[in-house]
Amino acid sequence: MKQIYSWGRYPAVEQELIPIFWRDQPLPDKPAMLPYGQGRSYGDVCLNGGGVVLPTANLQRFIRFDEDKGILRAEAGVTLAQVLSLIMPKGWFLPVTPGTKYVSLGGAVANDVHGKNHHRAGSFGCHVSAFELLRSDGQRILCTPQQNSEWFKSTVGGLGLTGLITWVEIKLKRIDSDQIDQQCYRFRNLPEFIRLNDELESEWEYTVAWIDCLARGKRLGRGLYMAGNHAAATGQGISVIEKPGLSMPMDAPGFALNRFTVSAFNTLYYRKPRKAVSKVHYDGYFYPLDKITHWNRMYGKRGFFQYQCVIPVEQAEAALGLMLDTIARSGQASFLSVLKKFGENDAPGLLSFPRPGLTLALDMANRGNKTLKLLDQLDDITMQNHGAVYPAKDARMSAAAFDLYFPEWKTFSQFIDPHFSSSFWRRVKNHTGQ
Repeated sequence: MKQIYSWGRYPAVEQELIPIFWRDQPLPDKPAMLPYGQGRSYGDVCLNGGGVVLPTANLQRFIRFDEDKGILRAEAGVTLAQVLSLIMPKGWFLPVTPGTKYVSLGGAVANDVHGKNHHRAGSFGCHVSAFELLRSDGQRILCTPQQNSEWFKSTVGGLGLTGLITWVEIKLKRIDSDQIDQQCYRFRNLPEFIRLNDELESEWEYTVAWIDCLARGKRLGRGLYMAGNHAAATGQGISVIEKPGLSMPMDAPGFALNRFTVSAFNTLYYRKPRKAVSKVHYDGYFYPLDKITHWNRMYGKRGFFQYQCVIPVEQAEAALGLMLDTIARSGQASFLSVLKKFGENDAPGLLSFPRPGLTLALDMANRGNKTLKLLDQLDDITMQNHGAVYPAKDARMSAAAFDLYFPEWKTFSQFIDPHFSSSFWRRVKNHTGQ
């Protein structure tokens, strides 16, 4: 057994590691297994306390790349960073990317990750054309949106519980340069963000906003709206950044991120002079935190909680306003707070998180019961407004909350591999979901 953390470094669990080296390798005969990619999930969906995890980092081979059609097939342990290194010099980009490139293809499918272009492109699973699913009984199932579609829908966003994904095939996006044309707008409060987004999202492929979660009153929800499109060819070629430039060498002291330091940073960041239009490298636009190895150490030894919810558009302004006011009153500073609108795209998976509405993502330094109580308050607001919380960023939601967020869980549970489990699933289903 080895102690393993998720990216949020909470919780820590003991689990047995049995690496997968080859995609034709049979699965071990163990009672409770879970695939493990890069461990970039924030909570416990990638953990299996007391059980077995199957690290897939050695499944890192490219199988096929059609440079003309932009179709890539690779083993499930290949990271998005490795994919970008291969495809960008050929003029292709990921159709959807989360905020880090250090996630595996298998993990991107299992969590049905989303990005800044959901209003245009939907989630990652919308661009998966095929994958192979290996079950504990040795059965190999070829899954596409048309073939074995019920397995496709249960595995996309299925949190690794339906079996081991051995390879993934995705459809790529054509680009002409490594630059993003970015325009930045300052907005004074939450209603102004909503109006601004409604005006601009049809013009821009990528949209996202940073918000000051400690501002209150007329400034509640103020922030910066950053819109981007892929730039035209520059004649300079396409450069790929593969490695971080800095490292967080140790855990920050627990007092480093507090209400006062974050409030000061937020004020300076909000008021910093900015060019209305600029060209920025794709890496800085999509993956700003990837520049720092082990950036999660900034929250100290106790780790942190990520909380991402989505609220239907009709209720979003009032509900998110209440959330932000609740956070500000609590004095618990969220250093990274992101707001975006999800589009109307149909979710490809039974447990896919993205759905129409506004989505708010926060981080909270782990201050024990004080933080857990605040997150429960945010859950109450989310449930009362027919929203949902993202499992990939959760470490504490209740079974009752999960049932409300994901009403198709009973259908999904029919496809869980009988030898697969996770700390998350046992927590939200109280051992009754399989």
